[in-house]
Amino acid sequence: MGFFSFWVRRSTFSLSAFASASHLFLLLLLVLVCCQANATKDYCDMFTGRWVLDTSYPLYEAAACPFIEHEFNCQKNGRPDLAYTKYRWQPHDCNLIRFNGLNFLERFRGKSIMFVGDSLSRNQWQSLTCMLHSALPKAKYNITRQGDVSSFTFTDYGVKVMLNRNVYLVDTVKEKVGRVLKLDSIEGGKIWKQIDMLIFNTWHWWNRRGPSQPWDYIQVGGKLVKDMDRMAAFNKALETWARWVDDNIDPAKSTVFFQGISPSHYNGSLWNEPSAKSCIRQTAPVAGSIYPGGMPPAVAVLKAALNKIKKPVKLLDVTNLSLLRKDGHPSMYGLGGPTGMDCSHWCLAGVPDTWNQILYNFML
Repeated sequence: MGFFSFWVRRSTFSLSAFASASHLFLLLLLVLVCCQANATKDYCDMFTGRWVLDTSYPLYEAAACPFIEHEFNCQKNGRPDLAYTKYRWQPHDCNLIRFNGLNFLERFRGKSIMFVGDSLSRNQWQSLTCMLHSALPKAKYNITRQGDVSSFTFTDYGVKVMLNRNVYLVDTVKEKVGRVLKLDSIEGGKIWKQIDMLIFNTWHWWNRRGPSQPWDYIQVGGKLVKDMDRMAAFNKALETWARWVDDNIDPAKSTVFFQGISPSHYNGSLWNEPSAKSCIRQTAPVAGSIYPGGMPPAVAVLKAALNKIKKPVKLLDVTNLSLLRKDGHPSMYGLGGPTGMDCSHWCLAGVPDTWNQILYNFML
């Protein structure tokens, strides 16, 4: 009986231990599955979606933003339709958090933001300043310009939102032979150091030719050439910029974004409207989520360059969502009027507000 009792007690203990271990395993498995589900749920592809009409938009009224430059102020320039201001970007699998200007300024209190690039960077810079000003219209601000750097400062918060006009990112220098575009040199990057958030952009100037081309020679690898394949030159400049990021950015102090490739709309065949020779009189986005004409080749070059960077750089992959907005350009209501058809820049309020809303969502 003694042995039998001992065997029963020991068997009972073994079965109990086995049951406890099984319960623990099942609990751990459940936690793992829940964590995976939450991770999947929390992930948001903010760049795949469609445009939907939303009467709560725009995020600000152009008339209430006194510093919008003439070339972006389509309503003031006489654009009669307003539907283009009423579209909201809707990702497929999640919702973007609505831009909150007060929250943005509190998060960046005492810090600096700098857009670096061409007039598309200026487009986004002006959009962000309007979004912030409209959220706190009584907040004190001042606008200054020194050389190629414009600064919009919210003095009550110590927040600087800056723009550095630098269309190639690499250096353009006047020398004896003329103006030289130096694909291996980025001395201009000195002013980017110590900035808390940097948003870079370059592309639209790489195919400039004739009188609007701001250089006479290209220098690469110590060699001067009169010209070269522009996509190859673009790629080389991105490699130089990428090295600068790896050599100079401390991720603990600075966050780096690349704006992506902002598209133009001069060929209606690309959005299945062959009779359209420009964006004029376009009043609605392309329906759906896919642009019929596909992506500009520059997108692949940019993404390849970004994949080689060791430091963290976030891509504002705005190309597809902007391709769908053939209605968002100034057209004849921009800087040049009817003779300067502008299907490259964007009206404000408009598409760049969404770029900044996505930038804000990255911050949260």
